[in-house]
Amino acid sequence: MPNLVEEQELARANSLIQTSENVSWAVAPIIGGALVAASGPELAYWLNGASFLVSALLLLRLPADRLQGALAASRGHLRDLRDGFARVLRTRPLLTVLVVWTLALGAVASSQTAQVFLAKDAFNAGDFGYGLIFGCIGLGLAVGSFGAGTWLERRSVGSVYPASILLQAVGLAAAGVAPNVWISLPFFVLAGIGNGTAVVCNSLLVQRGAPDAIRGRVFTVIMSVNYAVYGLGFVVAGPLTDSVGPRWVFGGVGIVLAFASLVAYALTRDVEQGVVVEAEVA
Repeated sequence: MPNLVEEQELARANSLIQTSENVSWAVAPIIGGALVAASGPELAYWLNGASFLVSALLLLRLPADRLQGALAASRGHLRDLRDGFARVLRTRPLLTVLVVWTLALGAVASSQTAQVFLAKDAFNAGDFGYGLIFGCIGLGLAVGSFGAGTWLERRSVGSVYPASILLQAVGLAAAGVAPNVWISLPFFVLAGIGNGTAVVCNSLLVQRGAPDAIRGRVFTVIMSVNYAVYGLGFVVAGPLTDSVGPRWVFGGVGIVLAFASLVAYALTRDVEQGVVVEAEVA
């Protein structure tokens, strides 16, 4: 993305990309369900395959030199990963995403595990209630990712990023104590807005904090750690939900996200000064 748009357009470009993805997540399951109901799964699978082909053809239209301006010499996969870790640990924006979003994704995974039990057991809302919750989160994700570009143009990422995670914390904690599913829905929208905004901030921090030559290594390191903890969050949340119930899990998730927000604030206070992109890597 940093090679395709100008620096001043980067925040808005990330916002548009994430918005289109979130809208697709919200709309495509409805279309897919209608297709399967009307003609079975075969047509849905064929259309899915065709969509990947169209995406590949669109990518082929982009000049290769626009996708990556600089190539790093590889010293072997393990050494490349070590270079990625070293870059992340010594660059404040990258370290922020590694630490903050790892905490956040572990908490979010726990809430996603407990979500169905919150809807069906605590709210007695059944499958319809669970669908409403999921839809409201999707709506919030779309709103948050769409608005993030404008917010990041007007305010520093050091203020938007902690606020987005705090918004997610408040939304999920409040949803966990809501008396019924209808009261919880605005809070799930709020949590989705925070999540959608934070994802745009993550992309922006990595894009600005990593030079083109090793950006792939940096993304590999950060996303691997993020999603390892994300998977662990699901594993832990299962027995935890059985033990204390979904409302307590949501309360704990709110506390963890609030802590992640504080960490984000501490790490991003001078993030603009911390963004130093090197031209080369040894």
